[in-house]
Amino acid sequence: MVKIIVTGYPSLQNATEALNKGADGYVTKPVDIPKLLATVREHLQKQEEAGRYSERKFVEFIETRAREIDRSAERRSTRRAR
Repeated sequence: MVKIIVTGYPSLQNATEALNKGADGYVTKPVDIPKLLATVREHLQKQEEAGRYSERKFVEFIETRAREIDRSAERRSTRRAR
């Protein structure tokens, strides 16, 4: 989930605290709607890219593990055949 803080009390301390608590973005009032929308789009795109990366890494892990299991089964089969 993307979290963007909108505040009427802009300060370096508030911005730092928001980001330390997990905010992805920080927008001050009065809100510039085009800027807010651009910030939302940017963070949603980052979230989507992170999801695709995680999916790829998961698929790679499963494929690697499946190959390891296949090799292990082949070795056991070869030992039994002797």
